[in-house]
Order: sequence, then structure tokens, then C-alpha cells
Amino acid sequence: MQNGEVMSPHDSKASGHETMEDHKAPCQSQGCAEPTAPLLPPPSPPPAGPPEYPRPRLVFHTQLAHGSPTGRIHGFTNVKELYAKIAEVFNISPSEILFCTLNSHKVDMQKLLGGQIGLEDFIFAHVRGETKEVEVTKTEDALGLTITDNGAGYAFIKRIKEGSTIDRLKAVCVGDHIEAINDQSIVGCRHYEVAKMLKEQPRGHPFTLRLVEPKKAFDMIGMRTKAPKSNEGKLVNGRETLRLRSKGAATVQEVNEFEEQATRKVDDLLESYMGIRDLELATTIVEAGKDKKNPDDFAEALDSVLGDFAFPDVFLFDVWGAIGDVKNGRI
Repeated sequence: MQNGEVMSPHDSKASGHETMEDHKAPCQSQGCAEPTAPLLPPPSPPPAGPPEYPRPRLVFHTQLAHGSPTGRIHGFTNVKELYAKIAEVFNISPSEILFCTLNSHKVDMQKLLGGQIGLEDFIFAHVRGETKEVEVTKTEDALGLTITDNGAGYAFIKRIKEGSTIDRLKAVCVGDHIEAINDQSIVGCRHYEVAKMLKEQPRGHPFTLRLVEPKKAFDMIGMRTKAPKSNEGKLVNGRETLRLRSKGAATVQEVNEFEEQATRKVDDLLESYMGIRDLELATTIVEAGKDKKNPDDFAEALDSVLGDFAFPDVFLFDVWGAIGDVKNGRI
């Protein structure tokens, strides 16, 4: 055997012996046994693919916010999979879902589904309704919008500041998905990218927003099933929740008082500095900073998991201070 080849019984090589072909007929006439084939090495195992994350075996109840029967979903580990499960139950496309609220069919941004779902929470999916175009002219640097996104490519309006430029445009509402700016589609953009685009619109020059509003609910929808009142829209201390992650497996965990308060504070700072609100992002920031001993270690940890955001130093110091205030009981 040379160079990894398997030697055949018909190969004479350089042995000096006659080949099997020379004795084939006599051997058969004498009843000789046929030569056995050499053993081949076992086949190599197939290359390992990416690891499959375990799907939590938790069942949640869901409805379409504008009215539908109740469906049951399970086996999702992130927001995109959650939308796919809801879409499958109601025979719609996942791209129809704008966002979800917990325990309320209303467009209530205080009950918006973020990175956590309480194990008793009822999920309401808000789907695409009418499309509208609105012309906006900036009269001051800030439009008065707070942007968030649904974790699956849709940015939408979470808050409108009273008395702002947008507040004077009654056609623009909380819950509207921003589909395009000046006919440029922003589907797939993250909320901070959309906020930056809007901030960069020049003052005094009109621009167009193409918005998609959530489908309107029927009047009788208030009589639907709800989760227990004691847990409506709240992350109660010690209550088990399903934590959804953009990378990695979903996990069941308890939300403690420190993390809940710190997350709310960091979410406020995200709105103040970046014009966005995002509880999952705020939770990730708190997790990166809660065990760090100094702001340099915190900044390094944050950069390793959220480097794409390029947070300004002043924001990082304020976040570090807020986490410290909560940890030391000053908030």
C-alpha cells in the first residue's frame, strides 16, 4: 500500500509473483476459494453543523389584536421565530406582523413585547393596516419622535413628544411603522439607524414619511380573554419569564428588582441620547455592567457585545452611574 491507496488483489506491483489472472482458470477448476476484498476504513462522520439551540417547551396563548380566535404557540427562541409561529397559527405571512403587546390588544407601548415574556402573559399580534404618506417639515432640530423596532426588521414610533413637530401632524400616531423616508425603504434597518436618518433631515426642507398603521380593532374586542390582572403588563419581582435573545437560546429566568429598575433607567437614557427605546438592548447593557468593577471594564465588555452601536463616552458614563445608583439603593 502506497500513498494511502488500497491494494487490489489483482495488483502484482513489484513482488515478482504472477498475477491472479494467470491462474484464474486453473484455480476455478480446482475449486479454489475466491479472494476476499480488503477491509475499507469506516466512512468519516459528516461535518458538524451549527449547534441547534433547545426550544423551550412552554405554551403561550395568542390572538391577533384586531380580533381572532385564540391560538397556542410554543418552541420559539427569538422574536423572528415567535412571529413565524404566530403567523403559522393564523395562516398569515410573518411580514404582516408589526409588533406584539402583552395582555392588551391596544397599541399600548407600556405593554410592548420586548426581550422577555412572562410565563402567564397573553400575546397580542398587531398586523399591517392602512398605508399613508405624510409630508414633514423640520422646524427645529428634533422631530419629537422616539423610535423602537420589532426585532424583525420593522422600526416604528414608540413615543411622540407633546408640542413637537410630529405632534402637530395628527396623521402620525404611536405604533405606526416607518416603512420609507423620501421613498427610500428602511425595512430591515435598526431603530438607531432610522433615528439617525430622521435627525439628519435638514431644517426647512420637507420630506415624506411612508407609514403603515396597525390594523384597527373592533369595538367588541375588549371582551376577550386576558391574563390574570395581578400580572398584567408587569415584570413582577421573582416572576419567571422567558428571555428571548437575538443570539443564543431562550432561557427561563426570574427578573430581580435590581435588574428591572436598572433596565428601566438605561432605557430612559437610550431615549435621551439616541431617540430610541429598546428593553432588550437595555437588559443586555445592564447584564454587561452589573458585575464590573470600574467604567473601563464596563466599556470594554459593552464593546465586545454591542460594538456596532458605537456609544458615546458620555452615554457610557451615565449608564455606569445609573447602574451604580440602582445597585447602591440611591434610586
